[in-house]
Amino acid sequence: MSDTQANLCRKINSAGDLQSVVRTMKAMAASSISQYEQSVCALGDYYRTVELGLGICFRGAGPEALMTGKIRQKDAGATGAVVFGSDQGLVGQFNDVVVDYAIKTLADLADKPQVWAVGERVHARLADAGLPLMGLFTVPNSVKAITPLIGQILIESETRSRLAATPRTDHGQVTELHLFYNRPTSGAVYAPVSQRLLPLDHNWQRKLVERTWPTGNLPEVMGGSTATLRALIHEYLFVSIFRACAESLASENASRLAAMQRAEKNIDELLDGLNGEFHRLRQSSIDEELFDVISGFEALPTGKAHRNTGRTGCT
Repeated sequence: MSDTQANLCRKINSAGDLQSVVRTMKAMAASSISQYEQSVCALGDYYRTVELGLGICFRGAGPEALMTGKIRQKDAGATGAVVFGSDQGLVGQFNDVVVDYAIKTLADLADKPQVWAVGERVHARLADAGLPLMGLFTVPNSVKAITPLIGQILIESETRSRLAATPRTDHGQVTELHLFYNRPTSGAVYAPVSQRLLPLDHNWQRKLVERTWPTGNLPEVMGGSTATLRALIHEYLFVSIFRACAESLASENASRLAAMQRAEKNIDELLDGLNGEFHRLRQSSIDEELFDVISGFEALPTGKAHRNTGRTGCT
C-alpha cells in the first residue's frame, strides 16, 4: 500500500512541475501576442503615410506611372512566394494550415513558383509537397528580430526581380511575389491568408491616385520622381512583409496559448484524479490500521483487559 502511495506522490509531483512549466509558457505566449499586435498597430500610421506618398508619385507621373511594377505578359518571369511558419512546436496545426493553403493557392498559378520558407517546419512540409525551395529563413523571436529578417527577404527577392519598370526581364527572375501567413482572427485563433506584393495591383494604384490629400497643404515630390517612387515602393514592400511576419508570430503564439490552455486543463483534471486516488488510498490505509488496533484490543483476555482498566483508573 505504501509503495502505491509513493508512486502516486511521484506522479503528483511530476504533474505539478509540468503544470508550472505550462503556466510559464502560457504567460510568455500571452505577453508575446500583445507585443506583436502592438507592433502591427504602430505600423498602421506609417503604412498610410507610404500610401499617400505613392499616390502623389503616381498622380504626378501621369497614367504611365500606374504601370509601374506591372510586367507585360511576354516579359513575364518567375513567381516567388514567401511562406511564414514556425521553428518551435506546441502550436497545433499552425504550420499544416498555412502550408496546405499555400500549396492550394500556388497550384492555381500558371508557373511553378519559387518558394522561400520562414521556419524549419514549413520548409519540411513544402519540400514534401515538391515545391522548388529557394531558401530557408529563421523565425524571429522578438519584434526587433523582424527587421533583419525582412532585410534578408528583400535582398533575396531583389536579386531575382525588377522592382521598377524595366524594358526586359530575364526568365527565372522573380517578377511576381506572394506572401502566405496566418492572421489572427476574432472568432477563431487564426486563419491563413495570402497577399500579392508584386506586380503592384493596378486597381490599388488607381485608388491611391484618387485619394484626397488629408490637409490643405499641397504635397510636392522632392528630387527625381523615379528615385522617390523606387524608395516608396521599397518601403511599401518593407511594411507589408513586416506586418505579415508580425501577424504570423502573433498567430503562432495564439496557437501556442490555446495549446497551453488545453494542456493546463488536462493537467488540472489529472491532478484532481491523482489527488482523489491518493486520499482514498491514504484513508484506506488509516482505516486498516484502526481496524488492526481494534481487533488487537478485542483479542486481549477479558480479565486482563479489566485489570488494566482498573489500574489505569486508580490514582
